[in-house]
Amino acid sequence: MRLCFLVEERYRHDGMPQEVIRQLTAWGHQVDVLRPGRSLLRISDAIRAGSHDAWVLKTVSGGPGLTLLEAAAAVGLTTVNDARSIRGVRDKALAAAIGRSRGLPVPTTYAAACPEALAELPESEFPLVVKPADGSSGRAVRLVESPDRLAALGPELAREGMLIAQPYVPNSGIDLKVYCVGGELYATERGSPLGPDRGVRGRRVTLSSEVAAIAAEVGAVYGLDLYGVDILLGPDGPVVVDVNDFPSFKEVPDAAARVGRAVLELARRGATGPGNDTAAVPVPVRVPVQMPATVGGAG
Repeated sequence: MRLCFLVEERYRHDGMPQEVIRQLTAWGHQVDVLRPGRSLLRISDAIRAGSHDAWVLKTVSGGPGLTLLEAAAAVGLTTVNDARSIRGVRDKALAAAIGRSRGLPVPTTYAAACPEALAELPESEFPLVVKPADGSSGRAVRLVESPDRLAALGPELAREGMLIAQPYVPNSGIDLKVYCVGGELYATERGSPLGPDRGVRGRRVTLSSEVAAIAAEVGAVYGLDLYGVDILLGPDGPVVVDVNDFPSFKEVPDAAARVGRAVLELARRGATGPGNDTAAVPVPVRVPVQMPATVGGAG
């Protein structure tokens, strides 16, 4: 098969997706790599019907790669994930609205084009977790304890563009990250960027059937096949705090081969018309019937 990976400079040397690209090449597939942030592209030649069996995106939120992926989908090319689904999770304000409307346990979410607007929130909503609507990899996530602290952070937040704010959910300080690859779920836990153990290496953990069902539903709600979801265990149960369309898949066993096989399977499914309609129906996720629940979570 012939595949095209859109890879932002930030991920040029990362194991994901470089290890997947090497694995696919070793299996005898042709993999072309475009770097949308640094390359001059002749769009009319790069994106044309029949050029590749599938296009795969690994870029930063707000990067130019998504526009190219959408262009590929518009001419009937298969994309991994579906380009419309990626747009739905890259914008965190949009993702929150979609998730809550479909019954996912997503926190109450406020959106503000400027930090001053968040000052309208009543003090009872604090502490808040505030982050850029187009953020990724934990960038610029802040715990804001009070209205006074919000005012002090104003100049910093003003540089982040559109913001979202969610009431902080008390938790253990550990992030639970669930990855979906080829219809299988894998979970890891690691220190939250808001907690004292940030940066601590993750480890694989088992999933409760409740959390697994929520993680599987995320794929159905957003139309994703390959994805990651951050879930924390709050006092009222599991809460979805973030969704990523092509995460790191850290701690997933044999991740490069598993992701590579998933990409090939999605490419084989192909597209039925403009907009890549087949990818909008995600691969069914196999949810564990009974697994021990020993994980914690963080915001």
